[in-house]
Amino acid sequence: MKTFMANEQNIEHKWYLVDAAGQTMGRLASQVATILRGKHKPEFTPHVDCGDFVIVINSDQIVLTGNKLEDKYKYRHTLHMGGLKATRYKDLMRDKSDDALYLAIKGMLPKNSLGRKMLKKVRIYKDADHKHEAQQPQPYKLTEKRYN
Repeated sequence: MKTFMANEQNIEHKWYLVDAAGQTMGRLASQVATILRGKHKPEFTPHVDCGDFVIVINSDQIVLTGNKLEDKYKYRHTLHMGGLKATRYKDLMRDKSDDALYLAIKGMLPKNSLGRKMLKKVRIYKDADHKHEAQQPQPYKLTEKRYN
């Protein structure tokens, strides 16, 4: 019996809709990264993009546990001397909650060209409105909602 190896010809990509309301950011990001990577499928192959498309709605209602809103920072550098800029997650979640979730998902994917290809299959929206009705996304039931 031969081992099944997926390739681009025998992979079917589906669209899933994930509601982020009341979910913890890290737990949500890890589950979305699993879907993007394709590890939820029995035909998962590590070197092939066999994951599905994910639409995440209500990113404004994501929960950060503990003191992360006050203590955690997003850093970027301007490439000039002394150009390190820090943004508190309290401000980031207020202004750009979709970017905060995008960074969390990005950190959980492979750091290569395949990971960059997988990251293009996620769409994140701050509220419940999205423009992907034509793809007929199926609602995806996340595991355990811990915090309300």
